[in-house]
Amino acid sequence: MVHDFASATNAIIQFLRNRFDLDLWMITRTEGNDWIVLAVEESYYDVKAGKVFNWSDSFCSRMVEGVGPRVAPQSDAIEVYRTTPIASRIKIGAYVGVPIMREDGTLFGTLCAIDPHPQPESIREEQKLIEMMADLLSSILHKELAVADATRRAERAEAEAARDGLTALYNRRGWDELLMREEDRCRRYGNPTCVISIDLDALKIINDSQGHSAGDQLIVRAGAAINDVIRLNDIAARVGGDEFSILCVECTPEDAAVLVDRLRRSFEKAAVSASIGVASRHPEKGLIAACEQADANMYAEKRSKQRLLTSDHH
Repeated sequence: MVHDFASATNAIIQFLRNRFDLDLWMITRTEGNDWIVLAVEESYYDVKAGKVFNWSDSFCSRMVEGVGPRVAPQSDAIEVYRTTPIASRIKIGAYVGVPIMREDGTLFGTLCAIDPHPQPESIREEQKLIEMMADLLSSILHKELAVADATRRAERAEAEAARDGLTALYNRRGWDELLMREEDRCRRYGNPTCVISIDLDALKIINDSQGHSAGDQLIVRAGAAINDVIRLNDIAARVGGDEFSILCVECTPEDAAVLVDRLRRSFEKAAVSASIGVASRHPEKGLIAACEQADANMYAEKRSKQRLLTSDHH
């Protein structure tokens, strides 16, 4: 039974692969120049779900631009496909591709197929069927993304109990739970997501020299500074004594860089010194790996600050 976008994608590409003699069928998402494989059926090319290709290298990018046909039984006969970078790297004899659109008319991704061998000209007659399948996926996607937004809001409401007492941000339990839920959506829809890791630079010194009340005040100021800059869908949490994390949902690396700049200014205004690291989720590695990378980047910044302080003292 087809209940959702994920099962619909699998059912449609299985149906199309059985109906047509093309080896690889896949559903993709485009995000910047990332071309992300969400679902795939194939045996020749060794492509897996989560694989990321360069969008600008693909036949699909030319098809979406309108300079290449949606059905090319002999793709070598089409100059714009023959000269595309991917054609020099893998054997492609035939191509089929149609766009999958968001509700606002922007491109979500593609339903596409390739085969190492040319196909009969009669495959052109099936273009309407393939377009109908893409339209069906688009309509399921529209409904499901609206439901996903409502689900996300419900999850945040459920996690209200998992709040940190000092900052009112999510605590570690709330963070872990919401991170897991967001990872499920990332795998399904290929959402671009970033993680920001933050560590306060002076909490232990302030606790030791001025007392825990002053340390608590620093934590409160840091939490408020974070809360001032995050966007509506972002998740901010105090995950340790002096450690904070932000999950930036539907966020490109460029968006995250802007957010980090705003965060630094917000900390400066609140008289909070903190080390910050950021990382983007890679579709093949997931959010846990992004968290680890953000932590590593944050600790690298902290070490750099410490080296500067040491050299200043000398």
